[in-house]
Order: sequence, then C-alpha cells, then structure tokens
Amino acid sequence: MILFVGAGPGDVELITVKGMKALQEADCVIYAGSLVNPKLIDTYCKEDVIIYNSAKMDLDEVIEVMVEMEKDNKKVVRLHTGDPSIYGAIREQMDRLIEHKIEFDVIPGVSSFVAAASRLKEEFTLPDVSQTIIITRLPGRTGHGEGGQLEELAKHRASMAIFLSVQSIGEVMVKLRKSYEARTPVAVVYKATWDDEKIVRGTLEDIEKKVEEASITRFAQILIGDFMSDKYSLSKLYDKGFSHMYRTAVSSEER
Repeated sequence: MILFVGAGPGDVELITVKGMKALQEADCVIYAGSLVNPKLIDTYCKEDVIIYNSAKMDLDEVIEVMVEMEKDNKKVVRLHTGDPSIYGAIREQMDRLIEHKIEFDVIPGVSSFVAAASRLKEEFTLPDVSQTIIITRLPGRTGHGEGGQLEELAKHRASMAIFLSVQSIGEVMVKLRKSYEARTPVAVVYKATWDDEKIVRGTLEDIEKKVEEASITRFAQILIGDFMSDKYSLSKLYDKGFSHMYRTAVSSEER
C-alpha cells in the first residue's frame, strides 16, 4: 500500500492526525524535499525509516522505489506539501501505480492557501463581499487547459489565491489591474506557518515594490480581494431575526 499524504503548509503540528500516524508507521518516505518541512520526518518517523528526496528524482525513479518497496511489503508514504490534490502532480503517479497493480490511498492535508489566510487572520468568504474563491497560478511551463488566463479569472473579482507565481509578481499585478480596483488589498505570505515566515500586505498599486524589498522570490502565496478590507455584512447564520432548522427567529418586538 502506498499512501499519498498531505504534509500541510510547514508547521509540524498542522499535518492531520491520520497523516501523522502514517508517518509513524512508514518504512519508507519519499518526500518533496524542496517544499516539505524536513522536521516532519525528524518528529514523526521511525529511526530506521528509509528516506528519499524526490526533488532529486524523476517520475520513473519515484515509481521504481515504490515498486521495489511494495515487493518487500514495506509501508510507503509519498509526502507532498500542503494538500496533494492541489498542484501535487499525484495523478501521474497514481496512474503508474494502477499499471503496476499496486494499491494506494490519499490522505488530504492543510493547503498553504488556507494556512496563509489563517496567518493573516482573514476570511475568504464574507457576506456581500465574496462567496467565491479562485485558486490558480501563472501558466509557466505546465501551460493551462481550461482556457482561463489570469486576467479572465480576475473579471469575477472573487477572492483569489495565486500559487507558484510570486517570482513574476509584476506580471501578476498587471493582469489583475485590468479588473480589480487599484486599491484592492493584496497580501503575500512567504512560507506560511514556517519559522521563517514573512507577511507582506499592500494593494495592487504597491505590493510589487514591497515584495521586492522583502526579497521574496518563491515559496509564497499571493492573496487578493476585498475580503481583506473592512467592509462586509454580518452573517445571517447568527442573526436573531433569521430562522433555520436549528433556531427560530426572534421577532423585532421580542428583541
């Protein structure tokens, strides 16, 4: 059995309990060394665990290790950063395991975009502000399949989390300014929840300069949207005058 495990955003306590137990029982861990906090392995794995850093491996080499470990009845954890379903490149690995008739499962993790929001102490979805979150990135070498360029997605003016793009912060801002107002809040969170985390706040007008001054060129989330401003409506969920299946509204006369 191969377990694909979401390592979480960096803080060793932000892996799920199920993911932690998988690491504790693993005979072999293949981890994304360029992104996963190695303290996870030091904290949770057995002393005799076999470790592979996939940053130095290609797909064939990763699968070869999995196949050999499976032949020896070893428990293998493929440790991915954040949640493996977001920019995790796990589909190609799972398809290869199917070809080899090797069973696998996926344990989700805390994605860096929600970790970034937690460090900013912000809420992506606010009444009368935004009820939609767009997760995207600049195309880069992987291209794009849905036909949605960043400037097209920006037309929705939803809350947005942009992965893997801070190295091109200037290009990102140019594309976003075509739809978002210039004073729209932007935050860049470098290595959210890590010990060396950095947070830079600004607007579409000034965030590029601030990010350059902070020397942030990778490992960062770009968050944009009015969810980081001060104007929003209160939720109906806790409104005294709103009824739902668990509570009856209080009339204006009773208040």
